[in-house]
Amino acid sequence: MRDALRGELLQRLQVDYGLQAIKGTLYLRKGTCPACGKRELYCRSDAPWTVHCGRESKCGQQWHVKELYEDLFDDWSDRVPATDQQPNATARAYLEFARGFHLELIEGWFSQENFWSRELGEGSATVRFALEKGGYWERLIDRPHRFGKQKARFKPGASYKGVWWCPPCVDLFEVKELWIVEGIFDAIALLHHGIAAVAALSSNAFPEESLKALARNRGGKLPKLVWALDNEPGAHRYTKKWVRQARELGYACDAAQVPQPDSRKLDWNDLHQRWSFESDEEKRADLRHRALEEARHFGALLLAETASEKALLMYEWRERQEFHFGFGQRLYWFKLDLEKFNKAVQALESSDHHDDQLLNNRQMREKALRQSGCVTEIANCYPEALYFQRNEITDESWYYFRVDFPHDGPSVKNTFTGAQVAAASEFKKRLLSMAAGAVFTGSGQQLDKIMKDQLYGLKTVETIDYVGYSKEHGCYVFGDVAVRNGVVNQVNAEDFFEFGKLRLKSLQKSIVIRPERDSKRYDEEWLRLLWTCFGAQGLVGLTFFFTSLFAEQIRGRWQSFPFLEMTGEPGAGKSTLLMFLWKLLGRAGYEGFDPSKSSVAGRSRLMGQVAGMPVVLIEADRNEPDRLHLKSFDWDELKDFYGGGTLRTRGMKTAGNETYEPPFRGTIVISQNAPVSASEAILTRICKLHFVRPTATDESIAAADNLNALDGDQLSHFLLRAVKHEAQVLERFAECLQEHDARLRHMHTRCFACGQPFANADENAACSHCGNRLRGQIRIERIIKNHAQLLASLDCLRLVVKLSEHQVNQTRLCLAAMALERQSAVSADHPAVAEFWEVFEYLESLDDGPVVNHSKNPKLIAINLNEFVQRASEHRQQLADVGTLREVLRNSQSRKFLGASKAVDSAVRSHHALRNPMSARPGTVKCWTFSSL
Repeated sequence: MRDALRGELLQRLQVDYGLQAIKGTLYLRKGTCPACGKRELYCRSDAPWTVHCGRESKCGQQWHVKELYEDLFDDWSDRVPATDQQPNATARAYLEFARGFHLELIEGWFSQENFWSRELGEGSATVRFALEKGGYWERLIDRPHRFGKQKARFKPGASYKGVWWCPPCVDLFEVKELWIVEGIFDAIALLHHGIAAVAALSSNAFPEESLKALARNRGGKLPKLVWALDNEPGAHRYTKKWVRQARELGYACDAAQVPQPDSRKLDWNDLHQRWSFESDEEKRADLRHRALEEARHFGALLLAETASEKALLMYEWRERQEFHFGFGQRLYWFKLDLEKFNKAVQALESSDHHDDQLLNNRQMREKALRQSGCVTEIANCYPEALYFQRNEITDESWYYFRVDFPHDGPSVKNTFTGAQVAAASEFKKRLLSMAAGAVFTGSGQQLDKIMKDQLYGLKTVETIDYVGYSKEHGCYVFGDVAVRNGVVNQVNAEDFFEFGKLRLKSLQKSIVIRPERDSKRYDEEWLRLLWTCFGAQGLVGLTFFFTSLFAEQIRGRWQSFPFLEMTGEPGAGKSTLLMFLWKLLGRAGYEGFDPSKSSVAGRSRLMGQVAGMPVVLIEADRNEPDRLHLKSFDWDELKDFYGGGTLRTRGMKTAGNETYEPPFRGTIVISQNAPVSASEAILTRICKLHFVRPTATDESIAAADNLNALDGDQLSHFLLRAVKHEAQVLERFAECLQEHDARLRHMHTRCFACGQPFANADENAACSHCGNRLRGQIRIERIIKNHAQLLASLDCLRLVVKLSEHQVNQTRLCLAAMALERQSAVSADHPAVAEFWEVFEYLESLDDGPVVNHSKNPKLIAINLNEFVQRASEHRQQLADVGTLREVLRNSQSRKFLGASKAVDSAVRSHHALRNPMSARPGTVKCWTFSSL
């Protein structure tokens, strides 16, 4: 190991696991084992390739340092760059230090090359091996996680199937036993230990041409083949298939399977590096021998032709009186009947049959076991526990099982609770309900032993109960795709995502978001159509939806994220725009939900289903008569969501005082015809877009039709493009935010468009430099902050889509105008309120005394709403209905609302009594009161 790498590894191991150097030895000890937590972890100090737990009988786990510190073995061009004098330096370092190979053995077998991904715009150095059919295979060695699952590649257009890769040092004419492995590195690893091996290059590739050529050249004296493909379900099927075909060609075949401890994927190269850890040759030989024996045992189990044969192999490997096992995707139970066994042995010893008399002790024992062993089917399927999943917040947990069937149907995967795996009756019922026709007939004792074996050391998967961005894990989860640090990962066969040590899955099933991974299907023609239909307002909506993907990160640093309001006339295109923007985020056919048609509990659950994505509230007009039966919705419910506050507090099902308070992780979009009428606290949190019904042209009609017709599956690739740029977006956002904040703050003195000072103090005068007329003062800090964030978001959007300077400038002006409008809206009354006070002034002017103002205090205004509406109707004045007035008058700005239904000594009644004492009425009236100042 190189000194620089060794020094960095030792430093990390000492800090992270508490390993301590032991004087007089080559070991570091007293580290904390990450598996059992005991301070018995140790490793070598001269070559710390692996770390081991010293509790061999109780834990015995071991890890290669690549599993613990992947970043140290990730970018070999940076660690060991190639030079003109040593063009293969990077590849040599990778093979020696990442793979543990002796370069003198493989010298001349490989070359260092380069790979470039046009899709990602990134490249990597590679280690390339030539293949017999003229192509090549190469391994990417510089941060291969950037390229997703493409960590290696074959020459495009070249076929490798039918012919294996044979190491130049292997003499196929002399070997007595030939191992066939999957990869080139596996073959090289076995060569280091005196095992002749060739690489089939894929589990689904049968080297038929090579096998036939070997049979011709060996003249019938064929070597035994050991099929040692990877230990995974797909390779298992192919191993059995290739063994049958090889036997038809005349080859004797065995199999070998690398055991997979702790559910970690190990191959022959991993075992080679573990064997190399031991410096003592005798111990290393013993370790290798035991590992190969175990691998051959698992290979024999794989090739067993009957359930009885497999049970016998398992009994001979580790003599147990009873145990469970799977065969042919069915669950069996083996129990040795000692009385029958002893009788069978005695019968064989006294047998007169010629074949029985030729048996030695071992063969006689095997035959007696076959005759006395009791193999019983206890399930017509094979249920297997894959992992344990837990929601730390709600303290809920499940065991995730896969159920395989002997027929051709697909596997079924679902969860079992602790109670369902603890009782045979509950297990049987749950199995029947999750998989059609799956029947378990075992006893409770059998189930206990099965679960004891399957659940011991079971891996744990972390869970989230929403889709989108998980702040705690720094990861985006969308259906079967997840993105972390710009790397796209497909869900694995066990339905969770793996990012190094992180195992994660989403429990949310009601929202289906499946972004398109193929960039070739993605076309940015939609941007032109969006601009044609909606102009700068469309880009503002796009900017908000785009930046919603990073709302959690933005709130984490700047403590807030604005709301977006979209109002306008019916038919102005709000729904069209929203449904299109949802297509970009992988949720085609969706617009939003009406909060007035849901309960508080329902709303909180809907709003908690997504993270880093918009929650769209669709409100019908407030003056519609059929709204009277709907549940009320208070806009103030949204106030805390501005900073990511709590959705709702729920009690936990415990005996204590535990509660569950999920935070709001999304963003808020409000779409309705009428403007939001709410308190100033809500209005200042909103950035508002107002749409008017456009003048239709042939071009705009065609663009709208084409925009609606775009395929949501293809458009959803935008989502992946956006979140893959997470780091760049947040960096640019931070860079641009202060600049836009300053531009909005000085709009009354400097031109927003060009930044030059206004030469003319007249507020209506245009800028003398660029002709821009947009000017005014924004006094509310929250409005400045909200619109500055959207302006910075527009700059970030340019990282993902190609915007012209004209589009950017027009959208910036639109956002600045929105900021000025919001300042005016906060300072002004709702149109219905302004209309109300105009009618009030008119009615009060009709008489020398009070007409509708019952207050005798000149600083107060007191109005009985029903009487006010009646008086207005008598004088043919137009007003909103009483229900609407009761909602909007609470937010009156020109005359501050003080209270509703207050008992007031009526000045109107007193005035009437003075004029006509005979018609005097009681002087107290229930009124709404306002400040007259």
